[in-house]
Amino acid sequence: MTEPATESRGTTDSRWFAVVAALVLVGTALRPQALIIGPLVGLVQDDLGMSHAVAGLLSTIPVLCMSLLAPFGPVLAGLIGPRLGTAACVAMVGTFGILRGLLPDSTTVLAATVGLGVGMALVGPILPMIVRARLPNNPAAGTGAYVVGFVIGGSITAAVAVPLADAFGGWRASFVIVSAAAFVSLAAWLRLMPRDEGHQRVPLAIPKLPWRRSSAWLLGAIFGSQSILFYGCITWLASIYEERGWRLAAAGGLIALLTGIGLIATLAVPLLADRFGSRRSQLALASLLSIAGILGIALTPGEQPGSILTIGSTALLGLGIGAYFPLALTLPVDVASDSADAASISALMLLIGYLLAAIAPVALGLIRDATGNFGAVMWSLVVIAFAMLPLALALSPGRLRRAGAT
Repeated sequence: MTEPATESRGTTDSRWFAVVAALVLVGTALRPQALIIGPLVGLVQDDLGMSHAVAGLLSTIPVLCMSLLAPFGPVLAGLIGPRLGTAACVAMVGTFGILRGLLPDSTTVLAATVGLGVGMALVGPILPMIVRARLPNNPAAGTGAYVVGFVIGGSITAAVAVPLADAFGGWRASFVIVSAAAFVSLAAWLRLMPRDEGHQRVPLAIPKLPWRRSSAWLLGAIFGSQSILFYGCITWLASIYEERGWRLAAAGGLIALLTGIGLIATLAVPLLADRFGSRRSQLALASLLSIAGILGIALTPGEQPGSILTIGSTALLGLGIGAYFPLALTLPVDVASDSADAASISALMLLIGYLLAAIAPVALGLIRDATGNFGAVMWSLVVIAFAMLPLALALSPGRLRRAGAT
């Protein structure tokens, strides 16, 4: 029996904590597959004989799936309900993540990456539907809950990826252990998230995307610029520092620092975003922090492990990206009239944003293969960071309908 979706008037006080906790915990399962690549990409390349461009596909494929398949998420929610739809997606991510660590060659590993990418893609627009239905009066907190989960899962993964590989014999063991943890999140989700109510169903159709709404395209560009910078950094930042002479553990530690500082920002922003400032000013500040951080990394190539300049620059970059991400994800909920509208706007934003971001890991890998070093890659990331600021400033009050979101 399917579980139809709900369009509830809101979540009662007794269930509010369970919903938020469920969103946090399920979020922890949905980003480790992307974050584990950066610290271990060199080991994967050596074992499977991948070029930098092909290795970039390990990050590009899930992002491309999140772009092209996001509109189908509401279809899954309509078939079995948002709660079970989310559970199915987490199960896919965990299963194909484990397979990715067990399969023998680059072709099958990339095929498993497609499978986990499908799970990551379909859940993208379902989570805003749940927030809009369950927490309609506090969208930033609801969005922030699963975004916090994203960052917690990613931060832990970045921190333990190399130690797990060292302790258990290589990158494959690290992939399997991290992927298996998704099933713990799955069990928690099914236990905590209230069952979908039956008085209203989500339509069993791909939502009509708001192609003619300029604000939706702007949201896609805003989300895309942040995603390009994020996925470019988590895929290649450790390799950049290995090329600068750092050991793998120290270079991988920068990814953990980047995501860990991002966690602090991601925790703080949802608590403050609905109370202080405007979305435009919040995004502009996050852009400036990102610019300062990536410039600091680009301009200090000779720094050694433990350098205050490197640590400070990485922290600023993590702070900027960590603040920008939940703000961008909140925008579809800000402008939506109901949960179906939120899903539609979110699907288009994810399609545009992740399509742009999918280019980054492979394109940057091609640049590295063509130039023989990561210098041009580093400055390409600087250009992307600078693009975030004018996009944020273009988010004028007239582009958002909902009062308080401007």
